[in-house]
Amino acid sequence: MIIKTIEFIQSVDHWKKCPNSPCPEYAFIGRSNVGKSSLVNMLANKKALAKTSSKPGKTQTINHFLVNDSWYLVDLPGYGYATISKTMREMWVRMIEDYLINRETLQLVFVLIDARHDPLDNDINFINNLGKLGVPYALIFTKIDKISKNKLSENMNKFLEKLKETWEELPPYFMTSVTETIGRKEILEYIGVLNKQRGISV
Repeated sequence: MIIKTIEFIQSVDHWKKCPNSPCPEYAFIGRSNVGKSSLVNMLANKKALAKTSSKPGKTQTINHFLVNDSWYLVDLPGYGYATISKTMREMWVRMIEDYLINRETLQLVFVLIDARHDPLDNDINFINNLGKLGVPYALIFTKIDKISKNKLSENMNKFLEKLKETWEELPPYFMTSVTETIGRKEILEYIGVLNKQRGISV
């Protein structure tokens, strides 16, 4: 799939304020500082579409981008560590979970995993919670250019094996590098396939 147009629509702090539109939504989320906003920019092929920062917690709202006038890319706040208060973190958790539960046009959540690390509890817990909520998801392993191929394979296998402890079937997964533009084509093609299954021209 080729992104011909992408337009920032709005940032909101509650799912009820999201666009009143039948267009399908594909949300992106991960631990704070996993490289989510940079990945969004890579997918859009625009350097400053989503705000990036070296400090965790830059994205604090539900951000909608309309792609090809046919589907939404949704940039969600990160979970886990961020330089914010406990009260604010709890608000984020409620905001994200309410969106995941109630947003009927949400088709899939892409969960970003930092490929440099062994499986982390907050990633596994978030994914398991998606299962409890009945929300379909796929994995995106980020920053694969930052480690060796052997270490990448080792870390990915560890993560997938950890998932097998609670999941009978593993989700689709992708590998990405923003600096080397790896994974962009595969992710967009996957979204294109899902849209075509819904009869949406992309």
